[in-house]
Amino acid sequence: MGGLIQTFFITWVLFCSINISFSRLGAQAASINPNYKEALAKSLLFFQGQRSGRLPPSQQITWRSHSGLSDGRLANVDLTGGYYDAGDNVKFNLPMAFTTTMLSWSTLEYGKRLGPQLPNARAAIRWATDYLLKCATATPGKIYVGVGDPNADHRCWERPEDMDTVRSVYSVSPSNPGSDVAGEMAAALAAASLVFRSSDRQYAGLLLRTARKVLQFALQYRGAYSDRLGSSVCPFYCSYSGYKDELLWGAAWLFRATNEVQYYNIIKSLGADDQPDLFSWDNKYSGAHVLLSRRALVNNDKNFQQYKQEAENFMCKILPNSPYSSTQYTQGGLMYKLPQDNLQYVTSISFLLTTYAKYMKSTKTPYTFNCGSQVVNANSLISLAKRQVDYILGVNPIRMSYMVGYGPNFPRRIHHRGSSLPSKTSHPQAIGCSGGFEPFYSSSNPNPNILTGAIVGGPNQNDGFPDDRSDYSHSEPATYINAAIVGPLAYFAGTLRS
Repeated sequence: MGGLIQTFFITWVLFCSINISFSRLGAQAASINPNYKEALAKSLLFFQGQRSGRLPPSQQITWRSHSGLSDGRLANVDLTGGYYDAGDNVKFNLPMAFTTTMLSWSTLEYGKRLGPQLPNARAAIRWATDYLLKCATATPGKIYVGVGDPNADHRCWERPEDMDTVRSVYSVSPSNPGSDVAGEMAAALAAASLVFRSSDRQYAGLLLRTARKVLQFALQYRGAYSDRLGSSVCPFYCSYSGYKDELLWGAAWLFRATNEVQYYNIIKSLGADDQPDLFSWDNKYSGAHVLLSRRALVNNDKNFQQYKQEAENFMCKILPNSPYSSTQYTQGGLMYKLPQDNLQYVTSISFLLTTYAKYMKSTKTPYTFNCGSQVVNANSLISLAKRQVDYILGVNPIRMSYMVGYGPNFPRRIHHRGSSLPSKTSHPQAIGCSGGFEPFYSSSNPNPNILTGAIVGGPNQNDGFPDDRSDYSHSEPATYINAAIVGPLAYFAGTLRS
């Protein structure tokens, strides 16, 4: 009996301590009131820090300068412009095109809520699409899909302005297909054409015409680009999910841009889909399902019920109280999908949550769906997305904002070459390939340049964050992490006081 009483006492103490810790966390969360408008502005400003090419006079991140001005020369074409994907100096078209698609989707769904940030969103999209157009049209029968040898680049720690590594040019063709990267490029160009339809019809027309040709290429010459390009794209951006998801994604975006039955027929011809529990630069199925579900919910088109059901199956895998949930959450409440760059999944899934909720709210009568016995309404999805966005902005156990330059406590030692090395203004002399490692990369000092708005890979599964420059899994930013959060930030900036 004494042992039983002792066990009960220990259990009671543990229960009380856990409740106290959660109460403290709740009190901390209540004291932080995220400013969504500020975060939205900074999330878009970040893209200026990732620019490749000749920078315009309007450049606001002034520690960056011109770079990659000879890109494409090895293939006798102009491939200047576009974005460096993350903390390195390489242009990979698969994640860059996904970034562009997500920025465009954010602008289409939340354009009114973007308010004064709408021109900045369009500028961020156009910086990418100008480059993607070059890649798609420079050489007939060939699509360029990347610039810069990633293996050589990753052996160096140097500013993009000082790059002296080989700027190899990579492409796909009928004999070396790349349906995945071409399908994503088609999606990006088609989605962007809708963004510019009201402000620049000529440019929108060029984007759409090019998107048609690129998707046709992807469909006619089937194959995964990583099968052909090997170590030039793997393990960095291998097409792990195959290319069928990009064909579906590209066709879905061309269908939305044109409303032509040929693209609907392509969608149907692709057959049964995978139903994963994530959404990323590699795996587009869940995004395509939500995009296509819009026809069922907003337009009441019965032909798209399948995609509405698949979108809801996805939500049931994400919601924490769903009997079908396959998503882990940290004690602090953050979705935890994978150890490397976890916030990319958090931002992209949050985008699907707010967007599907938006579609649900467009119906004439209140719309709900079920995850087993759990009834899900639009506000259930919005509430979960808000908790994720708030966590990123500092409402978490260690009060760390994972957006650089936002809030009093944010990552200071991000894994990013340009940010961690002195600017050309403060250090005009070139810093060579290995010259950046000592003393800059290995230094424990904060980065000299603030990459405002950058969202890093994020905390570990225990809500911890070491803020270590060498820990790229947690401290490296990426364009696709930011692109996906623009929509949710615009949603909350436009609906909640900030």
